[in-house]
Amino acid sequence: MDVISEKLKLLPDSPGVYIMLDAYSNVIYVGKARVLKNRVRQYFHNSPKPEKVMRMVENIADFNYIITDSEIDALALENNLIKKYKPKYNILLKDDKTYPYIKVDLREEFPNFYLTRKIKKDGCKYFGPFMGGINCNDILNTLQLTFCVRLCHTSITSKPKRECLNFHIGRCTAPCAGKVTKEEYAEQIKKAIGFLEGNLKEAQELLTSKMYAASESENFELALDYKRKLEMLDKLEAKRITSLNKAIDADIIAYATNNLYSAVNVLITRKGIMQGGSSFALDEANFSDGEALTAFITQYYSRHEAPAEIIVEDFCEKELLESYFKEKVGKNVEITLAKQGDKFKLLQMAKKNAAEFLEKSVDKIKHKDDMTVNACKRLQSILGLKRYPRRMECYDISNISGVDKVGSMVVFTDGEADRNSYRRFKIRTVEGANDFASLQEVLTRRLAKLCTDEEDKFPKPDLIIIDGGKGQLSSVKEIFDKMGVSDIELISLAKREEEVFTLNFDESVKIPHRDYALKMLQRIRDEAHRFAITYFRNIHSKRNLSSVLTEIDGIGKVKRLALLEKFGTLERILKASEEELAECEGISPALAKKIKTYLEENL
Repeated sequence: MDVISEKLKLLPDSPGVYIMLDAYSNVIYVGKARVLKNRVRQYFHNSPKPEKVMRMVENIADFNYIITDSEIDALALENNLIKKYKPKYNILLKDDKTYPYIKVDLREEFPNFYLTRKIKKDGCKYFGPFMGGINCNDILNTLQLTFCVRLCHTSITSKPKRECLNFHIGRCTAPCAGKVTKEEYAEQIKKAIGFLEGNLKEAQELLTSKMYAASESENFELALDYKRKLEMLDKLEAKRITSLNKAIDADIIAYATNNLYSAVNVLITRKGIMQGGSSFALDEANFSDGEALTAFITQYYSRHEAPAEIIVEDFCEKELLESYFKEKVGKNVEITLAKQGDKFKLLQMAKKNAAEFLEKSVDKIKHKDDMTVNACKRLQSILGLKRYPRRMECYDISNISGVDKVGSMVVFTDGEADRNSYRRFKIRTVEGANDFASLQEVLTRRLAKLCTDEEDKFPKPDLIIIDGGKGQLSSVKEIFDKMGVSDIELISLAKREEEVFTLNFDESVKIPHRDYALKMLQRIRDEAHRFAITYFRNIHSKRNLSSVLTEIDGIGKVKRLALLEKFGTLERILKASEEELAECEGISPALAKKIKTYLEENL
């Protein structure tokens, strides 16, 4: 605490970001401040603080800070550091879903529409997100069926290509084959954009007429497909909020807290249509509700397209957020503090959802703590680990008779899977099925990244877990000794009796089967096995797929690579229709039929 007292005296009057550390130098909290001196000192004064802040302060052993030019820069840096360090007491949207959007680049002469879950600053137009039971593929199919726009990625050059099946069945005007002019196709695109913006009438009329025509010709399966698409459009229409301006694009965000745990509800409206909503349980240590809401909004919109307007409660940091979006995101976003009217009613709806979600989530959050952070603490105690195992890495090897050998590394942070940090390894130097030697190769390559420029991407783990028994543990210990690694704990988990072998005890440690510490070890071990098996199957399937395709007349290297790129695995090609196969570069409808026939007869 003496170190902290001295540092508090040196704090500047500048805006910036402060970083709280625990006794093991782990980053446990990152915050932004308009005035660093005032904000950081608040944590160590005896003045009353929220309970969630008190819990965090009890674990602070040191702190650092970074001065910025403005509070906006501090907010942006805070967001980046939270992503980098994943601090225990910050808002972490780990379970956040990314919803699908429909993307189109209107700068192209003949634009195509396709699905994406990633929003980029690329000048393209995005429609969505699509949620609440709306199938994005149905939207795209309806778009093509109604307006004959292309959904494929076929490059359009001055040399016309052979038209695909979609042209012959009236689902595309085939700009790649020169069957439509730029002006005619631009008119199709204009109508398609209108449909995505909420003008559903033309699509409904066309689908209705097609449904009746299919029914009269006794093509009932097709008629049912048209009926399903009409029901999807009806569902979209039913979500329209008639009291709002149809052009409105707004997210409504409400925050609820019981001073220990919090929840946020996000309702999404696009073109006056309620797309749906999401709720998030939060366990954070912000001083105020306004700061918590600001931190949530910056994180949330680093993953989602920001709308033209965000409707929030009056404690939100309005000016700061508007400046942040303008300067750091490059978009003018209006932050509306709704106090009356229809927008206020929508905000009340979101507040009710947030409060209800919080009430239901408290027990889940407590259970999650038992399964994660508390399980890590217990594991440290049971195994006599020198430090809290915040970052755990687990390794596994997969192969069949020594063929296509691969290794996996999965990472758990504070007891939760950190999927962005997973890594895969192709075994390069080992001949045959030698799991011990394969493990040694993988760990040698992994540990070689310590104390290098790559350590930011591969931070030093507190604990390494090996899937196996004493033999696997000894083989990895040889690598530790050879590379002079002494400050990383090492254990192995044997499957048969779920025994834990460590370097601290001569005998294995048997943790009770109901203990959360063992359950956490089993989760990370099983995840490493799953990840290794998945990688092995992908490699094995692609190798088999390539050899199968060479047996089909008319499939050369270029077409084989095109099929591999589009479908990836033999299983996906087997499931693909002739129309989907024909969407591949260089694959004509006749060749697609030949591929389908060959695979059905021989596999």
